[in-house]
Amino acid sequence: MATDIIVPTLGESITEATLGQWLKKPGDPVKADEPVASLETDKVAVEVPAPVDGVMGEPLVSEGDTVAVGAAIARIESGSTAPTAAASQTALPESTPVNPQGAGENIEVREEEGGEEGPHLTLSPSVRRLVLEHHLDPSTIKGTGKDGRLTKDDVLGAAQAQRAAPIPPTPAPAPSPAAAPAPRAAAGERREERVRMTRLRQTIAKRLKEAQNTAALLTTFNDVDMSAVMEARSRYKDLFEKKHGIRLGFMGFFVKAACLALKDMPAVNASIEGDEIVYHDYVDVSVAVSAPNGLVVPVIRDAQAVSFAEIEKTIADFGARARAGTLTMDEMKGGTFTISNGGVFGSLISTPIINPPQSAVLGMHRIEERPVVRSGEIVARPMMYLALSYDHRLVDGREAVTFLVRMKEALEDPTRLLIDL
Repeated sequence: MATDIIVPTLGESITEATLGQWLKKPGDPVKADEPVASLETDKVAVEVPAPVDGVMGEPLVSEGDTVAVGAAIARIESGSTAPTAAASQTALPESTPVNPQGAGENIEVREEEGGEEGPHLTLSPSVRRLVLEHHLDPSTIKGTGKDGRLTKDDVLGAAQAQRAAPIPPTPAPAPSPAAAPAPRAAAGERREERVRMTRLRQTIAKRLKEAQNTAALLTTFNDVDMSAVMEARSRYKDLFEKKHGIRLGFMGFFVKAACLALKDMPAVNASIEGDEIVYHDYVDVSVAVSAPNGLVVPVIRDAQAVSFAEIEKTIADFGARARAGTLTMDEMKGGTFTISNGGVFGSLISTPIINPPQSAVLGMHRIEERPVVRSGEIVARPMMYLALSYDHRLVDGREAVTFLVRMKEALEDPTRLLIDL
């Protein structure tokens, strides 16, 4: 008796996805709720769990195919052995060598041999990519994820250890008279590689272009002396971490300063729907986070009402789960204002693009010492450029400039955040 593996509900208004990768092969034993495939949607990667215990049957769709919600993509056969036909198609010769320095085929061999004894060898797309990039044997890496599965940090740690270890001399292989010499690339040869865009990358491209085509985009700038914020972090970081179990970062200050400025400039926190302007008495801050497959923007709900510690914990959790590909659809819905920190990558200044239907996005940048004039003297101060891109259909220049001035005042004198000034 066979049980269909069905594409689960993926979220409101999402009716289809792309099958990114099969995590199990025909003939593999599977347990109920164990991931068997990875789907790519417009926003996140979603793992499809097995509905029952059994043996993985033949897939009904291929990697890269578009599948609809509720469609059957494979079957699980009851029993402890795979059907004869499936086994004959997927079994590997016993003499197949396993080469730790090999490419994708090495991982497939390891997964076939692992079975239930190696659950951590069911690799997520981001982990599999790292294993291939660093030429690692996943069976030699200890997994720290759920059920012993490999995480991105496990692979990066193993890669670092491999680079630090001395490389033993490799004996020269015996010449094989039957082996044909590998073709050499001609000197100066120019190569190209074509890779299909993921559904997430296609959606990012589409939405950003729609924003440029629809909104009247404009960007205004200001700079901030970060001395006071850096001094506050230095003074309280140990006490903060001891009490809350999380490091005191910059984002808590910026989120709180943005909430203060948005209260004075409500148009920056508003949106356009048809011929109406929707004003929000709350601030749901979308935080731009870099993930393996592209930029995602999970949302801090009611940021105006949460503490510094809750903001820092939420952002740290978002970052970890974005790298692991486990953010959910609900966590990225909505948002009334976006903050994007390009400074972590070294950006000095930029013009970010708004995230529709929001009317504005704040760009943070790197902190660097620059000469400024204080009390008639030229001194060095840790300065950061701030950029506010906004929809000029809704936000006037006066409101945009005033918003950044409020941000600057709050960050240069963080006491304002405490007394709501």
